[in-house]
Amino acid sequence: MNIRASARPADALDSNWSIVAAGALMTCVAIGVLFSLAVFLEPMSAATGWSRAGISSAMTLAFLSMGVAGFGWGALSDRYGPRVVVLAGTVLLGLSTVLASRASTLLQFQLFYGVMMGIAAGSFFAPVIATTASWFDRHRSLAVSLVSAGMGVAPMTISPLAAWLVTHYDWRMAQLIIGIGAWVVLLPAVWLIRAAPAAASASPAGGAAPAPEMKVGQALRSRAFLVLGITFFACCAAHSGPIFHTVSYAIGCGLPTFAAVTIYSMEGAAGLGGRLLFGVLADRLGAKRVLVAGLLIQAFAAASYLLVNQLGGFYAVAIVFGLAYGGVMPLYAVLARDYFGARILGTVLGAASMLSSLGMALGPVLGGWLFDRYGSYAWMYIGSMAVGLGAVLIALTFLRTDHAGKQPRLQPAG
Repeated sequence: MNIRASARPADALDSNWSIVAAGALMTCVAIGVLFSLAVFLEPMSAATGWSRAGISSAMTLAFLSMGVAGFGWGALSDRYGPRVVVLAGTVLLGLSTVLASRASTLLQFQLFYGVMMGIAAGSFFAPVIATTASWFDRHRSLAVSLVSAGMGVAPMTISPLAAWLVTHYDWRMAQLIIGIGAWVVLLPAVWLIRAAPAAASASPAGGAAPAPEMKVGQALRSRAFLVLGITFFACCAAHSGPIFHTVSYAIGCGLPTFAAVTIYSMEGAAGLGGRLLFGVLADRLGAKRVLVAGLLIQAFAAASYLLVNQLGGFYAVAIVFGLAYGGVMPLYAVLARDYFGARILGTVLGAASMLSSLGMALGPVLGGWLFDRYGSYAWMYIGSMAVGLGAVLIALTFLRTDHAGKQPRLQPAG
C-alpha cells in the first residue's frame, strides 16, 4: 500500500509535459519581445530623432529591472502559485509594449519598454522554471532545459516578425501589433501553468522521507545558496562580454559586418543545442558534474576567440562557446531544486537570477572599458577566461546530492 502511494506521485511528476510546452512558449515570447528592440533601433531613431544610445538604454534598464523583479515574482509564486504570477506578467508584457508604442518622449519609452517590460519579463523565468523543476524527478534536467530553450530561440522568432512588420508599417504600429499578439498567444497558455502537487513535490523519488523544510532566510544565508549565486554571477559575467563584443572584434579582424553578425547567430543556435544536450547528460550523470564541465569549456572557449581571425575559425569557436554557455544555464535551476526543494524554489531561483543579471550587465561594460583603455579586446577575453575558471572552482564546492534529488544538510554561510 505504501509503495503504491509513493510510486503514484513520482509517475505524476514526470508526466506533465504540457507545462514544459507552455513554459517554453512563454519564455520565448517574453524574451523575444524584449530583444526585438534591436530591430526597432534604426527606424525609431530616424522617426523620432532620439539617440541610439538613449533607445538602447531601455535594454539596460530592462535587464536591471528584470533581475530585481525576478526575486519578487519568485517569492509571490511560492506564496500564491505560479499561475497568478505569469498571468500578471503576461498582462504587463503586452501593456508595456502597447504603451511603449504610444510613447511621446524618450523617457516615457525607457520607462515602458525598459522598466515595465523588464518587470514583466522577470515574471516568467524564476516562477516557470521553478514550477517545471517541481513537476519532474527523473527527467528534471531535460524538462528545465526545454523550457529554457524557449529563451534560446527567442531572437529567431519575434525579431524576424518585427523586421517584417517595420517594412509594412511604422515602428509604432509594429510594436502595437506585437503587444496585442503577445496577449493573444500567451493568455491561453497561462492556464496550463499550475503548481505541482504539494505532497509529491515535497518528497524525493522512491518514497524516501523528505528533507526538513527550510525557511527563505535560512536558504539565502546558507553556504549552498552563496555557492549557487556566486557561480551563477561569475558564469554570466564570463560569457556576457564575449557575447556582446565578439561582433565588433570580428569586424576589427577584417570581417564584413553581415558575416560578423552571423557569428552571434551561430552562438545562439549552438546554445539551443547545448541546452538539450546538457539537460540529457545532467539527468544521467548529475547536474553538478555537467555544470563544472560546461563552465570549464566555456572559460577556454572565450579565450579561444583570440586565436582566430577568419570566419571559419570564428564559427568553430562560436559553436563550442554557445554550446557551453547555453548548456549550463538551465542547470542552476536543477541544482537549486535539489538543494532547496520545491516549496521556496521560486524565491531562491529569483534571488540567484538577480545575481546572474548583475553578471550579465557587468560583462559588456567592462569589455567596452578595457577596449577604450587598451585599444584591444585581448584583455576582455583573457579576463573572461579568468572569471570563468573562477566559476569552475566555486562550482566544485557544491555539496553533493543524490540522483533522487534528496537535499543535503545545509549549513548557514556564517
